[in-house]
Amino acid sequence: MPAIREIRAHPLHEEPFLLQVEPDSPGPGLAGWISGNRGWLVDQLRRHGAVLFRGFPVPDSDAFGRAARTFSPLLLDYQERAAPRTEVADKVFTSTEFAADQWIPFHHEMSYSHNWPSWLYFYCDVPPARGGATPLASERAVFPRIPAEVRDRFVRHGVRYVRNYGPDLDLPWQEVFQTTDRNEVAGYCRASKMDFEWVGADGLRTTSVRQAVSRHPATRETVWFNHAHIFHVSNLPVEVSAMLVEEFGFDGLPRNAYYGDGSPIEDEVARLIRQLYRDAAVSFPWQRGDVLLVDNWLTSHAREPFDGDRRILVAMSDLHVERSER
Repeated sequence: MPAIREIRAHPLHEEPFLLQVEPDSPGPGLAGWISGNRGWLVDQLRRHGAVLFRGFPVPDSDAFGRAARTFSPLLLDYQERAAPRTEVADKVFTSTEFAADQWIPFHHEMSYSHNWPSWLYFYCDVPPARGGATPLASERAVFPRIPAEVRDRFVRHGVRYVRNYGPDLDLPWQEVFQTTDRNEVAGYCRASKMDFEWVGADGLRTTSVRQAVSRHPATRETVWFNHAHIFHVSNLPVEVSAMLVEEFGFDGLPRNAYYGDGSPIEDEVARLIRQLYRDAAVSFPWQRGDVLLVDNWLTSHAREPFDGDRRILVAMSDLHVERSER
């Protein structure tokens, strides 16, 4: 197997954060390199939060899937979805299929849920013509900058998420839960301690109270870990939120976030969290064949608007189930 000395590695930020790894010369595929150096790679992920592989031969989605499975065979399906995606290979998906002119704010994957992936994998199949980066932010930079009074209130109460699903409102529940069987949805909601209510002919409303912070299982660091600033109504353009509130009311919005006790999260608090992530952003332009491996606790990710074609594929692995009770 190739030795570690046959690669060049350097952080892209002085923290250090985001390690870039390149081979010294053409060699075996990325899966082969990971197989021989997995222990070293895990150590680097815990130190740097994310690793960008550049220059390794990763010609297609199958090669990407093999590399991800070499790091961890426990690739995951995408359930309790918050965004549209298409599965292009076994447990390999397109990245979030939102309009190209929109930002996707910083987030930890599935931090609105009671379970989430430990590791994320991104693959650049088609780089964008302009823009379209996947900025990253280190929780080691963000979490200490959240004011203590904000942290304390969220930790004390958690985050309450209210989501409404329907054919003409956000995502249909059939896509979110990957089933057309209402009994399966009800079983999932009960098992995950999520309240649910069938609304009208084909609508569903769910309410859940989840964690605001989480502790990394290996490093034991506490990190900000929720979707409050993304699901909060203030994340929508003002004219869009006004229209939706007028038509559906606050309880009928596609998604919204509250403090866990049900009281409203102040707009300025949600804006502050979004700004702190933007302030900590580290970005790089995608190149064909790049593979990015991310620790889902230590690193949050976003997406810039873009022009032209862009095809970034995603895989997830190692499901973590949060055991804390609320």
